[in-house]
Amino acid sequence: MVSDQQVRRLMTFINKKNSLVISAARAGMDEKTARKYCKRGKLPSQLKKEHIWRTRKDPFEEIWSEVYQYLDVNPGLEAKTLFEFLQRKDSGSFQDGQLRTLQRRVKVWRATEGPPKEVFFPQRHHPGRLCESDFTYLTKLGISIGRQSFPHLIYHFCLTYSNWETGTICFSESYQALSEGLQNALWKLGGVPEMHRTDRLSAAVHQDLNPEKFTDRYRGLLGHYGMRPAMIQAEKANENGDIEQRHYRFKKALDQALMLRGSRNFDSREEYEKFLGRLFSQLNAGRQKRLQEEMAELRPLARCRLDDCQEKVVRVGPASTIRILHNTYSVNSRLIGEMVKVRIYVQHLQVWYGQKHIDTLPRLKGEGGHRVNYRHIIDWLLRKPGAFEEYRYRKDLYPSTVFRVAYDILKKDNPNTANKKYLQILHLAAQESEVEVQRALEMLLNERQSISADRLRELLETENKIEAIPEIQIPEIDLQVYDRFLQAQGVL
Repeated sequence: MVSDQQVRRLMTFINKKNSLVISAARAGMDEKTARKYCKRGKLPSQLKKEHIWRTRKDPFEEIWSEVYQYLDVNPGLEAKTLFEFLQRKDSGSFQDGQLRTLQRRVKVWRATEGPPKEVFFPQRHHPGRLCESDFTYLTKLGISIGRQSFPHLIYHFCLTYSNWETGTICFSESYQALSEGLQNALWKLGGVPEMHRTDRLSAAVHQDLNPEKFTDRYRGLLGHYGMRPAMIQAEKANENGDIEQRHYRFKKALDQALMLRGSRNFDSREEYEKFLGRLFSQLNAGRQKRLQEEMAELRPLARCRLDDCQEKVVRVGPASTIRILHNTYSVNSRLIGEMVKVRIYVQHLQVWYGQKHIDTLPRLKGEGGHRVNYRHIIDWLLRKPGAFEEYRYRKDLYPSTVFRVAYDILKKDNPNTANKKYLQILHLAAQESEVEVQRALEMLLNERQSISADRLRELLETENKIEAIPEIQIPEIDLQVYDRFLQAQGVL
């Protein structure tokens, strides 16, 4: 078999005035073969005939007209579905190994006679005109904080022209998360694009037949920064293609960075946020030239940020708790029966009463949870120790495993007085310092000593004895010494 390379070598030698015999020998072919290619003036690949005939009989030739009718009515039918139908209809006529033959034939039909496929039209991007954002889940990356699983999302933002991107940690696709993430991105960018596009988020877009496409809060947020809202069509994620592609590349880069780090656990959320910040900086490093073009076209920021919160007014119940977004939180017992205003942020709640900020509470994820702070109720619980035994939120009254171990030991040693003794310890932690009380508890547990609030108070008093600070005398400085020194050096 003569190759194209051999024929090219043959022509090269002949063009150098070599004889046909010598040129054929140097090209590694017979003289007769060389003469044939010289006469035809074509390469072997150009002389090869196209293989358009079948080497074996088509097993579907006789029933193809029937298959064609099914495809003509329902073009979305898969070849495997049709093959299984034919096997059931004509038992024993078709073997499993013939499936690939039908798949190839259906594929050719789709390419030559089937319905036209959707065409995607590449768009030109203009600097400073459009930004896109969306939420993406990072649960599958297995990130943990303090050895505890940390399921979360990233609100992801990018400019479509330069692909500059950033993100904010959040836990739901709520309006608060959207507002905080978008404002974080704009203030970090230092400017405002002309238009913001997102998918059909319920936090931004009405899901019913409301004549207003966008929610009032979302339109107010964009109006504050002078941006126009835009959304994609339902189930057309490709219209938000820039941010969708950034999702894929960002998660891949984050996964690789975690592999290089050697651990997916972080000591604190702050450490993880710094890690994400460095990753975004690395991703944006190669986009600075196009980013500068965008910065020249961006609009200035608003004077201030909008509050990233939702407000609710609720009454404090007799259990000194409030109910917010299907979760229960405790507040100070002095507020029982009063109406309080709660500002709901992405990560925390603020409790206000009488135009005064009373407390800040960590926000719970999901629904049906509860967070009761023992400091809010310990005074009255100490007066009613019997209520502790079957208290609905008793698990929240163990600040750490050390306190739980202490309670279990008290319960084992004297079940009748265990509740009261434990509540006295909690009361001491509320009065003094939870950390110091826990340290003193650990000392008693390690030394197997009896546990009581009085014994803990003695240990705290012993540790808190601080020696008197000695009085330090600083003599007055005589500045004339410097003058005499400079005169001796001949400076003055």
